[in-house]
Amino acid sequence: MAGFFISFEGTEGAGKTTLIQKLQAYLSACGKDVVLTREPGGSGLGRKLRAIILNAEEKISSGAELFLFLADRAEHVEEVIKPALKQGKIVLCDRFVDSTVAYQGYGRGMDKALLETLNGVAAGGLLPDLTIVLDLEPEVGLNRAKKRNAEQNLTVEEGRFEAEALAFHQKIRQGFLELAESNSRFLVVDAMQDADTVFEQVRQKIAGMLKSEKLR
Repeated sequence: MAGFFISFEGTEGAGKTTLIQKLQAYLSACGKDVVLTREPGGSGLGRKLRAIILNAEEKISSGAELFLFLADRAEHVEEVIKPALKQGKIVLCDRFVDSTVAYQGYGRGMDKALLETLNGVAAGGLLPDLTIVLDLEPEVGLNRAKKRNAEQNLTVEEGRFEAEALAFHQKIRQGFLELAESNSRFLVVDAMQDADTVFEQVRQKIAGMLKSEKLR
């Protein structure tokens, strides 16, 4: 039985973690075997790379940043995602290939066609069956993310992207929305709504998929 792969995207502070946790509880209650994972940091190697990639005090060039993310993804797909899908599990992944196009392509200004090619290599051609984009005004999301990091004492360890200028995050939001316009696997949800409303909209989408042949 084939598994099902759902990725979650959005700017910083959009509420991905809260949504994923709610979905895990819902899907588990439906009797589904669910795997939660994330990028960067979903594999053994990825956890080491995450400590480098997201650290606000690490000086990393745009090119090096890109290849660190790609290395994380290559190991993540082989170690975690593909094995879970082969076992018929539902994989909920916090960020995947679309973050590379949005952050490194739209945000950093790198060649988007090249990024698509490199994503294909790193992910072995794997794409999500469904991608949820939580859309939020970057100003709101940044305030949420910075508050969260401060409360968890992660301002340095996980604060690289939160430290970027607002214009950078506005480009990323534009990137996700443009990607969603051109691909039917995306569902864009207004993340300014309360968490329960966001969850219900996504739950309804996934509930419909649970009735399809792919998830039986």
